[in-house]
This record gives sequence, structure tokens and C-alpha cells, in this order.
Amino acid sequence: MTNRHTLQPQITVLHPEQIERIHRSSLQILSSVGVRVDSERARETFARAVGPSSIEGDRVRIPRDLVEWALEVAPPTVDVYDRRGHHAFRLGDDRTRFGIGVTTLYYQDPESDELEAFARPHMETTARLGGALPLFDVISTVGIVQDVSPEVSDLYAALEMTANTTKPLVILVSDEDKFPAVLDMLEHLHGDLAARPFVVPYFNPVTPLIINRGTADKMFVAIERGLPFIYSNYSMSGMSTPITPGGTLVLLNAELLAGLVLSQLVREGTPVILGMLPAIFDMKTMVSFYDPQSMLLNLACAELMAHYGLPHCGTSGSGTGWGPDVLGAGTYWMNHITGCMGKVGLSPFVGDTLGSKAFSPVNVVYVHEVIEQALRFAEGIALDDAAVGLDEIAAVGPGGDFLLAESTLRLYREAYYTDPIFPRWSMEKWQEKGAPRAGDVLRRYTRDLLDGLTGPEDHDEIMARGEGFIRGLRT
Repeated sequence: MTNRHTLQPQITVLHPEQIERIHRSSLQILSSVGVRVDSERARETFARAVGPSSIEGDRVRIPRDLVEWALEVAPPTVDVYDRRGHHAFRLGDDRTRFGIGVTTLYYQDPESDELEAFARPHMETTARLGGALPLFDVISTVGIVQDVSPEVSDLYAALEMTANTTKPLVILVSDEDKFPAVLDMLEHLHGDLAARPFVVPYFNPVTPLIINRGTADKMFVAIERGLPFIYSNYSMSGMSTPITPGGTLVLLNAELLAGLVLSQLVREGTPVILGMLPAIFDMKTMVSFYDPQSMLLNLACAELMAHYGLPHCGTSGSGTGWGPDVLGAGTYWMNHITGCMGKVGLSPFVGDTLGSKAFSPVNVVYVHEVIEQALRFAEGIALDDAAVGLDEIAAVGPGGDFLLAESTLRLYREAYYTDPIFPRWSMEKWQEKGAPRAGDVLRRYTRDLLDGLTGPEDHDEIMARGEGFIRGLRT
């Protein structure tokens, strides 16, 4: 609840009756249409709860009371730690949190914008970059490592991440059969992952209405090891979901509830973070993209999860643009400022571009500043007596100034946002400096930041132990 002495902007997009309608429609989909479940083990798990009459081949129909039970027993918050065991944040009872990454295929050079196949040195650099920028709370799998054999690509990706940052990790595994081995390696390096989890796996069902075998299998593995995980779906409105935003929202919500039910049937009380990436499919260009309605659906999903009492994971507005450019900047601004004003829990995928096929470190640096300003905006301003300062206004009086006022001298350094990248130059100063382009200033700043990055003090030890573990798997 907003403090009456604080002017704090907030966004609410759903009325209670709209939440109830969305929920009721999602339940109707689950009970009448059902979901396709490709995993035999998952179907057996459902069968024990719904009975054989609700299962027809690989189709499972989920009754309302089972959904309501799952909503009742699932934890409302998830505590996430860094790899040193320090508490990092609590999803479900905290402000919006942010991360970099999202399994791209290419790395975009910060100076030339040329694309390179994503490789281990890129993972090292990007993990260190995300670790160095304080407003990024997690490092998500940035890219698919392609300078090693595919059989060990996911292992080296996870190793480079954990060796080059101490921040929590959101792990996406491209070869689903390697998921247990990735967790085995992380347990080999760090011990029990469940005690103070710094690793949060990320899983996707297949839209529309499929719990695919790989996702179900990975859910079983994560639950059996006591790990929280993210269960998030991706829409392409007009292709994999209805072209109407309302239809997309109801369908995606039904899929999330189906995943929630399965998780709680496997182990009651399993911590799950739910969310959606509501993109749109352009039938002319054959690409998916985010638009303003995507951001609205992101907020609506966050409010639904808050209503359900579940932690939320949403979109970071990434993938738009051709690199660090004005195309992507608008989407980033819209996504992050609305997310901070709404109930968005985690936005874990900052930095990708070109339809999420490439990763730009310049984007990461730019969006870090966007996040800082969005958080500052959402924080609001104080309106109590001390903040208003009527006595000081009276003392200055008409025609005076506040340059030497006590509050100015005390608060000057924190009174407004100071951009570390772009100085506030006058026109004359800008001309004196050679009229630089803002994009060039951003690129130089990013290049200097990358050149100064170092790994954690235990980097070499972790790399040696991890590479030994991977060699052991291959022999």
C-alpha cells in the first residue's frame, strides 16, 4: 500500500471481476479442452489425481478443484541466494528484479556491431559484465556456446557462468538430456544446491497447450533436487495463440496453471515462478516481436500471479532492434518503466537483439541506466513535512534562491539522477567536444567497461574443477 506521505506511481490493469473472468475461462480450457502431455511419467502423475476418465490418450483434462488445490499449496515467495550463500532477493515479496541473457546464437561486437558465433570467451565476458552492473540481479544463460562440441556445450556454458560471477543464475539448457549433468556439475562445484539455491532453472511448455516431454522431465529433475524453477510460456499471437490479446492471455494463463498443477502433484509445496512472454507474430515478415499490447499482457500476467499469491517472471522487452539502437530503446523503456510500476517480479532477459538471435553488451550497459531511472521513477517522492520544508521556503521568501539552503547543501548529490555515460553538456560544450554522437559515447563507455572486467577471486579454481568434471564425463 502506498504511504500517504509518498507520491508513488503505480499501474493496475485488471479489475477483480476481470481477474475472475480470466481465471474462469482458463479453468474452462483446462477442464474441457485439456492439455497434451507428452511424458508418460507426467501422465501417470496426473492420472493418480484426476482419474482415468479425465485422460484420453495423451490428453489430460484438469478439473477446477485440482487447480484450486495447487494454488493453495504452492509457496507465495521464493528466496534466491548468490553462490556464496548470501540472500539476494525474495520473489513474490519484493520489487522488480532484472537479469541479462537469453540463449542467443551470436555475439554482437560492441564497436562494429558485427556478429560472431557465440563462444566461451563471450560467456566469460557477458557474465562478468552482468556481475559488474549492480542493478542486474541474476545472470541468465546468455548464449549457446558453439566453440566446443554440442555434447558438452551446456556444461561449459554453465561453468563459465558460475566461474565468472557470484550472482544468482537462471539456467537454460538447450540439450534437455544434459540438464541432469549440468546440475551434477554445479553440485560437484558447490555442494547442495537446494539449501540456499543460487541456481533457478528455466522451463518452457510448448504453446498451445502442450507439456512436452523435455520440459516435464526437467521439472521432475529440478523438483527431486529441491530447486525452485521458472515455468514460462512464449506466445506468437496469431500463430500459436489467438490473435486477440484477451484470447492469448487466457490461453497462456491456462498453460501456466497446468504446469503449476503438475509441479505440486510431483511434490506438494514445490516453489514455482510463473510467467509469460507475450509476443506477436507478423505474418508479413515471419518474425515475432513485442508491441505495447505485449507490455500490457506482461502487467496483466503479473497481476494474475499476485492474485494467485505466486512469484512472477515476465518479459524484459528484449529482441527488438538491430543492435543498440533507437528501435530497441523504446521497447526497453516501455517494458521496464511499466514493470517497475506494476507487479512484475523478475525480468531476466536483457541484452538480446535481432529477434533474440544475438546478444549486445552495449544494450546491457544502456538498459542498466534505463533500469536505474525506471526504479527511481517508481520509487516516487516524499511529501512529508521534512521533504516539503515550509520553514525553509518561508526563510528564502519571494525573489530569493535555494543555492545555499540547508536542504540543497545536504541533498545536492542525491537530489537527481546523474548519468555516468552521458554528461549534461550545454550546446557549446558539445560543440567544443567535437559534436559526438550519443551512440558512439555509449560504445566507448561499454568498451572501457569490458576492458576492465575481472572474474571472482575463485575463478581459476572453479574453472579447473569444472573442466575436470567435464573431462570425466567424456572419458
